[in-house]
Amino acid sequence: MESINKGVTPITKARQLNWITIIFLAIFHAGALAAPFFFEWKSLAVMVLLYWITIGWGIGMGYHRLHTHRSYVVPKWLEYLFALCGTLTLEGGPIFWVATHRIHHQKSDQEGDPHTPRDGKWWSHIGWIIFGESKHNKTDELARYTPDLAKDPFYRWLNTWHFLPVAVSSILIGVLGGWSMFLWAVCMRIVLGLHSTWLVNSATHLWGPRRFDIRDDSRNSWWVAILTFGEGWHNNHHAHPNSARHGLAWYEVDMTWMQIRFLQMIGIASKVKVATVDMESSLARKVA
Repeated sequence: MESINKGVTPITKARQLNWITIIFLAIFHAGALAAPFFFEWKSLAVMVLLYWITIGWGIGMGYHRLHTHRSYVVPKWLEYLFALCGTLTLEGGPIFWVATHRIHHQKSDQEGDPHTPRDGKWWSHIGWIIFGESKHNKTDELARYTPDLAKDPFYRWLNTWHFLPVAVSSILIGVLGGWSMFLWAVCMRIVLGLHSTWLVNSATHLWGPRRFDIRDDSRNSWWVAILTFGEGWHNNHHAHPNSARHGLAWYEVDMTWMQIRFLQMIGIASKVKVATVDMESSLARKVA
């Protein structure tokens, strides 16, 4: 992979407002604030289900552990499904997301990290999203970081039109489910998902214990792990980035790993990489 010191990066720290992003974030946050005034149990149930599908499948199993780190293999149709679920989070297309995260690992908490708290807690959580020039649709410019995805026509199309799945699904939910369903299953779900994902960038590089003494500031956070189905065991992950399992101890609940393990047990997932707790083990071992 080419050094990130050359060429374009997914977010440039130009400190100029990205108004399109700000407007949409404001709309969804306003909807989330209004949701409690239109509460229905059915809407809450659908929100929880879609949160699991979009954050658990789309981000955890898809964008992160599968598309970015290739910690396991599934049939192409399921890989594509996870990517579609990822777009429903409003976190961009697969090429943009994967490029950003791979750069984060290359330059974690160093110059060039897109969202390190060393540039400020606010910057690491949301500032990097609303400031600077976003490269969401610059597929060709980001291809150097994602050659595996950029050669696939489906991922190139999805990266360019990443807003379509969330737009179409939001309209359908509003039309079929009504105002309460839209505010909860779309606005509240997206806002909770965004902030939970952003907490992995901010909180898990600021607070919590460290099992592995590695060069960056990554830490393990049980409460971020709950919000993100296991992504909060961030120090474990940075020590063994290619591992499909982030919660390495019995008490580190990792629901995403449980789902991957289930897919492996029924023969859908293969070549699953699992890290050892021992820091001296530099290579992940494969489980049968």
